[in-house]
Amino acid sequence: MRRDTFLKSLAALAATGALPLSAWAAPNVKMMIPANPGGGWDTTGRALGKALTDAKLADTVTFDNKGGAAGALGLAQFVNGSKGDPNAMMIMGAVMLGGIITGKPPVSLSQATPIARITSEYNVFVLPASSPLKTMKDVVEQLKKDPGSVKWGGGSRGSTEHIAAAMIAQKVGVDPSKINYVAFRGGGEATAAILGGNVTVGGSGYSEFAEYISAGKMRAIAVTSAQRLQGINVPTLKEQGIDVEIGNWRGVYGAPGITPEQRKALTDMVLAALKTPAWGEALKKNDWTPAVLSGEAFAKFVDDEFASLRATMVKSGMV
Repeated sequence: MRRDTFLKSLAALAATGALPLSAWAAPNVKMMIPANPGGGWDTTGRALGKALTDAKLADTVTFDNKGGAAGALGLAQFVNGSKGDPNAMMIMGAVMLGGIITGKPPVSLSQATPIARITSEYNVFVLPASSPLKTMKDVVEQLKKDPGSVKWGGGSRGSTEHIAAAMIAQKVGVDPSKINYVAFRGGGEATAAILGGNVTVGGSGYSEFAEYISAGKMRAIAVTSAQRLQGINVPTLKEQGIDVEIGNWRGVYGAPGITPEQRKALTDMVLAALKTPAWGEALKKNDWTPAVLSGEAFAKFVDDEFASLRATMVKSGMV
């Protein structure tokens, strides 16, 4: 068989799914991480990139960190700079939806292409080790006395920890519009502020604070899950009489304007990466819960989440 005929046959087989992705030329993936280094999106994106390259699903993965405005700055750069690129992807999640609701950016998430939800993670609230406050009960008592004196630190405005703080205030009888929330552009900045005692309470995904909690540099006082996290001895908010539960899911989007075939290829590549040993190690290391959802089911989930989050934020006085 002539070489060009063979290559055409191989391409046809790959396009129909008759060949595994690894049998075809692996792409050079460009991954937008719409946050500064050190946070949950950054960790997720780099773990996914490692899984892609380790399994030879991609030849290379290059990362572009663009933090700010709960991911809206990175979203704008992705939407405007990657149109039609079948090898471009962006990490996103619940935090981005909240940021879009509060920030009203000039670009829309609907301009990009939904690929898959990949993980979910619950938040933990922590106190600096040197804090005179010791428990969530202490925080609530202080919040009731003087809402502005409790400085909450976390991700960008509209993040899940911001929403959780507003929900806590509402549940304990404090006007949520009076909470003193300090937004940081990335997990590294928030961590530094907590360790330095520059905020009263810090919130983020458990994995981001785990090493500091273990080292005794932060005191974990509550998690936002319905039940205690496996292997982690931190009480839930519900256990402490505060009826708040909120999860922080993360997902992947593709570029605007890609074809249905390109979307399927990108989805297949991501789903294959989620079955690799490298990704399994990342799940275990970061205490992430697998929450895989792809295609139109993921697109519908995002639309439903957007509507639900907006309703919660309006009710809490955040919008």
